[in-house]
Amino acid sequence: METVILAVVIAVVVLAALGGLIVGSRRQKTLPPPPPSTPDITAPPAEPHVGDEAETPRDEPRRSIEEVDLPGAGATVAVEEPPAVEAPEIEIPEPTAGRLVRLRARLSRSQNALGKGLLTLLSREHLDEDTWEEIEDTLLTADVGVQPTQELVERLRERVKVLGTRTPEELRTLLREELLKLIGTDVDRTVRTEPEDRKPGIVMVVGVNGTGKTTTTGKLARVLVADGRTVVLGAADTFRAAAADQLQTWGERVGAHTVRGPEEGDPASVAFDAVKEGKELGVDVVLIDTAGRLHTKTGLMDELGKVKRVVEKHAPLDEVLLVLDATTGQNGLVQARVFSEVVDISGIVLTKLDGTAKGGIVIAVQRELGVPVKLIGLGEGADDLAPFDPEAFVDALIGD
Repeated sequence: METVILAVVIAVVVLAALGGLIVGSRRQKTLPPPPPSTPDITAPPAEPHVGDEAETPRDEPRRSIEEVDLPGAGATVAVEEPPAVEAPEIEIPEPTAGRLVRLRARLSRSQNALGKGLLTLLSREHLDEDTWEEIEDTLLTADVGVQPTQELVERLRERVKVLGTRTPEELRTLLREELLKLIGTDVDRTVRTEPEDRKPGIVMVVGVNGTGKTTTTGKLARVLVADGRTVVLGAADTFRAAAADQLQTWGERVGAHTVRGPEEGDPASVAFDAVKEGKELGVDVVLIDTAGRLHTKTGLMDELGKVKRVVEKHAPLDEVLLVLDATTGQNGLVQARVFSEVVDISGIVLTKLDGTAKGGIVIAVQRELGVPVKLIGLGEGADDLAPFDPEAFVDALIGD
């Protein structure tokens, strides 16, 4: 009996322990919250309308103007300065005195064709008719012109006949004298830039496209600066792209001011302003580069005449220089005639004499127009424009 009671007590104890374990494990488990009766739905943000901010404005602390710290009267405000533009370096052109003598080697091709060719023919032992015809052909090929050629051959015939025996030195002296007669040594070849009663001197440069007109204007500015003159350039060639830029670059290299206008603007207006500014600045010379259109265009030649008339409202033109390409030969003479009818050419500038065998164009163009050659261009260098010296030119043609 006692054994049964003990067994019952043990069983009760064991059951009580098991029940406590089950209750403890259930308390450790977390049950999920029950679902809400009505779910919360968040509406998407409304798209901004025109004039609205893309973001919802937020309240931020703002300061009034009284609360903003302003710099005091003595405070230094740092301002970033733009980078300095370096002025172009001013060049010193070569002196013009004796420039043609220094550049005589540039005439070598003309010398071979004209001077040495004539000396070779005249040195033949017998000067028959065939030889004299060869002499004529040599002169015509060098663009001396028909009338000057006939005159020169006739005088050479007479002098060679009287001379009899001919040494090379005698022939050279004879040919030199006759060529100088044709070119002329008693002609005033000074570029007129110093009027007695006023300042500045006014020079207009004309010529067709391709002759080197704008470049010649720039080189002429160097010639004048080398002689101690002050210059203003007028870029009245408003129709050719970059002509004004080209002329301005030439001017900046020697410290000359350039007056220019809008592209395809009125050339006469630019020329007028250039002379006006030249007067205000008190310079010695105003150089006006004009439009170089084809001489066959009547309306454009009339425009050139208009430039001349407008400039002369300030003062008379002191010089009108016609730029001719020495390689164009007789076509250059046609150009010269047309330009001379419009603007009264007073001097000629022959360019590209370094690369041509046609040095006789100097004689032909003077005879055609009755106007002296005053300057010649002998190369692409900045200082290769030289005042024309007949004696130095002939000596370069026939050699020493």
